[in-house]
Amino acid sequence: MRAARGAALAALLLASGGAMAAEVDGAALAAWWGIPFAGMLLSIALMPLLAAKVWHHHYGKIALGWALAFMLPYAVLAGPGAAGGALVHTLVAEYLPFIILLTALFTAAGGIYVRGNLHGSPALNTGLMAVGAVLASLMGTTGASMLLIRPLIRANDNRKHVVHVIVFFIFIVSNAGGSLTPLGDPPLFLGFLKGVSFFWTVQHIFPETLFLVGTLLVLFYAIDTYWYRKEGVLPQDPTPDTARFGVDGAINFLPLAAVVGLVLMSGTWKPGIAYDVAGTPVELQALVRDAGLIAVTFVSLAITPKSVREANQFSWAPMQEVAKLFIGIFVTMVPVLAMLKAGEAGAFAAVTRAVTGADGEPLPWAYFWFSGSLSSFLDNAPTYLVFFNLAGGDPQVLMTTLASTLAAISAGSVFMGANTYIGNAPNFMVKAIAEDRGIRMPSFFGYMAWSGAILVPLFIAMTFIWFR
Repeated sequence: MRAARGAALAALLLASGGAMAAEVDGAALAAWWGIPFAGMLLSIALMPLLAAKVWHHHYGKIALGWALAFMLPYAVLAGPGAAGGALVHTLVAEYLPFIILLTALFTAAGGIYVRGNLHGSPALNTGLMAVGAVLASLMGTTGASMLLIRPLIRANDNRKHVVHVIVFFIFIVSNAGGSLTPLGDPPLFLGFLKGVSFFWTVQHIFPETLFLVGTLLVLFYAIDTYWYRKEGVLPQDPTPDTARFGVDGAINFLPLAAVVGLVLMSGTWKPGIAYDVAGTPVELQALVRDAGLIAVTFVSLAITPKSVREANQFSWAPMQEVAKLFIGIFVTMVPVLAMLKAGEAGAFAAVTRAVTGADGEPLPWAYFWFSGSLSSFLDNAPTYLVFFNLAGGDPQVLMTTLASTLAAISAGSVFMGANTYIGNAPNFMVKAIAEDRGIRMPSFFGYMAWSGAILVPLFIAMTFIWFR
């Protein structure tokens, strides 16, 4: 019945006599079109606190409601064809590739069980995060997060205070560590697709990454040492694993490698073939990539012994939560991104003026903060593209003459995705896995208190050192 209602709604939106425009004209929209997006964010932030039971059972319906709060008025304003085209573009070009990639990484990493009676000492925890930071730029922040979050939680299951461990893991592994290659984070991959060379980021923002990751590791070690000594950690692990360290399900490193290969293929293979889906061009390499990722998901499920996933306490609940909430986020942010993309002609023209100096030259510090601040609440990949194009959109110019501007956009989009739970997909997935294991994570605003106290001062320091 639910599927039938969804099909009926899709048919209503898609009904039109001619071709549909996939792009939403941001210049034609007033600022109030951002209300559904604000409502979606406030629902994520407040409802778990004010109406936890309702939110837990109905968050998918609430996300759908906010999506319809944009789609239905837009269908009245622009016509069902244009609204349907915008919906198809969001689903086909953005949401489905996003979810397919996350599902493949989630499934493959969830089939790798790191056994051994690990003890969550400050040194071990810091070491795991340092390893995760390196892996994040090699296999993506999502892959590294899904691979290491479960062993980290198990290692600390005899400790009372573990929230700070998960929060710093999100800061370091789920965000900052993925800043050095296009494999690390979606914004950098989009830059790669636009013509930014593969090793440009590691050459230009390595000092910033080393400063941020290094400082966070030192801060974490100090905080974790304080709690470790204060709380009196149990000498006996209440849930001991096997004494011998090892990796079960290691065959899933092959699916993970396949994911990396498929992502790289989609950025380097350009056959020049595209198919029109209701006004949205879908390139052949994207279809091959997504089909391959779906195959990888099923292969991982087939080759992983059931006992390995059971030992890993693998559950689809975190993935389901991300999928349901992010469809609401993706749809409701359509008008916000369109208004930003419209530049001087849009409702957010002030942003365009704020990132440009009196001499007409871009201001790196402004690009760092605006791309970063918006990436904290909008999906950081399209936000990167908005500012990439706002700075001229020519990769050769941005990599040379305007290198400081491109570095600011890249760093802001990746680093500041850690400011909120929704700034980067792994953030929410790590939170969901931690809560599934019984860890009471901070609320939306509670997490922002952590990021505001720890990350924002570091971003201010980075501004004065690198982005003036």
